[in-house]
Amino acid sequence: MSDRPVRIGGASGFWGDAALATRQLLDNGRVDFIVYDYLAEITMSILARARAKDKALGYATDFVSAAIAPNLKRIADQGVRIVSNAGGLNPRACAAALEKEIVDAGLNLKVAWVAGDDLTDRAESLSRSNILELDTKAPFPDPQRIASINAYTGAFGIAEALDMGADIVVTGRCVDSAVTLGVCIHAHGWAPHSHDLLATGSLAGHIIECGPQATGGNFTDWELCADTMETIGYPIVEIEADGRFSVSKPEGSGGLVSTGTVAEQILYEIGDPQAYKLPDVTCDFSEVRLEQAGDNVVAVKGAKGSPPPETLKICATWMDGYRGGHLFSFTGFDADRKAKRFAEAAVNRARHVLRSANLPDYTETSIEVIGAESQYGAHALTREWREVCVKLAARHADEKAIALLFREAVGLGLSAPPGLSGFAGTRPRPSPVVRLYSFLAPRDDIAMTVSLGDATRMVTHAPTTVAAPIVRPVSPTAPATATQMTTLRLIDVALARSGDKGDKANIGVIARIPEALPYLWEQLTEDVVAERLAHFLNGRVERFYLPGLNAINFLLHDCLGGGGVASLRNDPQAKAYAQILLAAPILVPNELAKRLERRQDRKQAHQPD
Repeated sequence: MSDRPVRIGGASGFWGDAALATRQLLDNGRVDFIVYDYLAEITMSILARARAKDKALGYATDFVSAAIAPNLKRIADQGVRIVSNAGGLNPRACAAALEKEIVDAGLNLKVAWVAGDDLTDRAESLSRSNILELDTKAPFPDPQRIASINAYTGAFGIAEALDMGADIVVTGRCVDSAVTLGVCIHAHGWAPHSHDLLATGSLAGHIIECGPQATGGNFTDWELCADTMETIGYPIVEIEADGRFSVSKPEGSGGLVSTGTVAEQILYEIGDPQAYKLPDVTCDFSEVRLEQAGDNVVAVKGAKGSPPPETLKICATWMDGYRGGHLFSFTGFDADRKAKRFAEAAVNRARHVLRSANLPDYTETSIEVIGAESQYGAHALTREWREVCVKLAARHADEKAIALLFREAVGLGLSAPPGLSGFAGTRPRPSPVVRLYSFLAPRDDIAMTVSLGDATRMVTHAPTTVAAPIVRPVSPTAPATATQMTTLRLIDVALARSGDKGDKANIGVIARIPEALPYLWEQLTEDVVAERLAHFLNGRVERFYLPGLNAINFLLHDCLGGGGVASLRNDPQAKAYAQILLAAPILVPNELAKRLERRQDRKQAHQPD
């Protein structure tokens, strides 16, 4: 435990993130710890299939081979400690692979692993229970189709491993922010009942868990750092013992750390900002405030916490048939109509073959004409499209039916309207559909352990009590009426970021200036957002107010066609939903419009050369 601030670098936001991050943080980050987030629901199913083929697999192999092994000597020389959830479904095997690399390098680093989150062997017993899915209330899937079952665990196991002297800690399916919170608990001695501190550490982890999304990646005003995309910096949080912290990036790196980039990341993939439930704490981010404390340094304060829920979230992935998809391009007059008709003909041909063989129809088909604004639904701009791609996808219980569809599509090549082309290659192959099934279980049913060498310790979950009722902030005051008004695009008035959670999506909207917020609150209602995204949405829309960030968060239910690889959508993770909403019109007084225009001019004047 130390009173000095701890510097933590975030080097990975998903399995596939850039390997250069570790080297960058070691070169110029001056960090004490580097943390890595590798896991998503899709990743867990991939790891499950790998482990089924080879008991020595089931973890994110890139963590060992690309992130750590090439940098081991420098990690040891600098005394930087590592925490990652790359253990996936096999943290012990991941630790063993790391230990081999350490021995081969002639070093003496200690590796610990945290286990207990993997509940896959409980599939049969869970199927006999009365478990219902969190949102759909569906019964538990057929246990023979289960690929993985994992509890979302917390940070105290990580802190225990660090307390035991581990230089590298690998875990299974902890929540993304836990790798950072665990470091804070270890470094500063934060107690399980220090809920505001735990919420602050979780917020810091949430900000850096997606790597450069906090430093200019996916930013609405992307041109502010477009020229340095190749050298974008990975985020660093410097956290004091009292919970104060700042966000920055390595010296000399590209990208941008501003109140805008950090605010967008805070709103990324959250639901109710006053009930962000984690295994160690329930967070309230509604009063979080940001300050530009320096060049590429943002100070963050205002996170509040309360006891964690009495249950842990459990996510199972299960196999539900097969899917396949492909892009075909059309060029020339009426390209959009040609593309759509070609895709329809391919589906009709394949269906005819299925009927002739007395086989069932496709569970679902999807045709989206990319380039003709199919993602905008009823709000697409009408013009003559001369170059588009059509995405054709389908789902079926039998992988042969998926192969059939694309055989028929290719067979239509000489029968298609003119202008069909595409990058040459093999026909798309069917792939398994992996669905997510989420439910809750008492935390006492999940026994966690930490192992380091010959020592193994049990992990005690953070204690909980009955949650206090949420007190909502007072809504923004209705804006004063003005005689002269101007219609702007939402992007002129606000920043926005969107993301997914299963079959839900969220869109966070941040006013560019506080005075614009009342107009956004008045005009961006649940009904307006639902109408703008009606072509995707099958559920309800909820709206939440975050006065600290001058922001609104929208939570869209049942809107991603199943989400992840279960979806046939071109955008199954809602990455573009904010961009679609940013085209919505917003009516503001003329004087406010002029202020926003002047601000835009100043912003453009400070773009990097």
